[in-house]
Amino acid sequence: MKILVNTRLLIKNRLEGIGWFTYETLKRITREHPEDHFVFVFDREFDEEFIFSDNITPVILSPQARHPLLYLIWFEFSMSQLLKDMSPDLFLSPDGYLSLRSPVKQLGVIHDINYVHYPNDLPFMERVYYNYFFPRFARKATRLATVSEYSKNDISKEFSIPLSKIDVVYNGVNEAFGPATELEQNATKGTYSRGADYFIFVGALHPRKNIARLLLAFDAFKSQVPGTVKFLIVGKKMWWTDEIEKTYESMQFRNDVIFTGRIDSPVLSRLLASALALVYVTYFEGFGIPILEGFQCETAVITSNVTSMPEVASDAALFVDPFSVDSIKAAMILIARDEPLRKSLIEKGKIRRHRFSWNRTSNLLWESIEKAVS
Repeated sequence: MKILVNTRLLIKNRLEGIGWFTYETLKRITREHPEDHFVFVFDREFDEEFIFSDNITPVILSPQARHPLLYLIWFEFSMSQLLKDMSPDLFLSPDGYLSLRSPVKQLGVIHDINYVHYPNDLPFMERVYYNYFFPRFARKATRLATVSEYSKNDISKEFSIPLSKIDVVYNGVNEAFGPATELEQNATKGTYSRGADYFIFVGALHPRKNIARLLLAFDAFKSQVPGTVKFLIVGKKMWWTDEIEKTYESMQFRNDVIFTGRIDSPVLSRLLASALALVYVTYFEGFGIPILEGFQCETAVITSNVTSMPEVASDAALFVDPFSVDSIKAAMILIARDEPLRKSLIEKGKIRRHRFSWNRTSNLLWESIEKAVS
């Protein structure tokens, strides 16, 4: 079987959520199926790290697809021609973008459709592209995969796709994540939080990550719980908005907020493992991988009671209303003051984390591939 794969998000030292999904699943699938041939299609020079096995042929396809107009050219013209020339049994796209002009069987992984529910969180051209093309990609696909039952039902409802056409493959967690010793925790605090305890948020600083309310909640927490507790915000300021800026500048305790920027997995693991709690209160997620990272690092998790997050966390997290600053603040106070609760959440997280792994994800994705080509 010949499978052509969209691997444009495999960029060295720049893997984000879907990039990690692509990396972890393809690394396993290509090695576990040496009898099959995989064509990896990049939109720029690639690193040999991503050529996981001898049954992979890398191809560079122009132009670099980093803007709606370039998405259109890359998938509808360049990719369409490549599919015609190579005649694979399947086109697999881990980020959900497909080629409407190609008759080849296609499997798209649509992780979530946040742009349907919160279109104003995206730049104008991005939201126009997503809301026009992704319903068409969903209908074009031979099969779809997604990462939660929530997303499966959401895609089915919003795009009028039969539930029977969509497979849930979930996400896993990077093996670099794990607990830290007390010595490592103290060293981490000394380096990153001036030796103080801290809450932590991990993720791109995107509007749907709810950063403004998170800052307001922490400010309110500090007003009620005097002390040295800090807040570490880990992620790129790629969507830093006026609302976030104004909220931050108006904070009474903004000097206790520490922006670290993007941090690679080994160090991020120690940061998570040394925190009072991960506070991940976004208002829309198709899955929410940081929740699993918190479980893996044996850190208490505060998360939202909406979209996929209750499905992922089950009873192992403290849930809040992400639209309520008071709700987020109250959870932070509970974690800071109730050590038995914090330890209970950690123990439940250690149990919950066993339900998710990249091995399971890759096996489920392979099952979806087999359905698509049958």
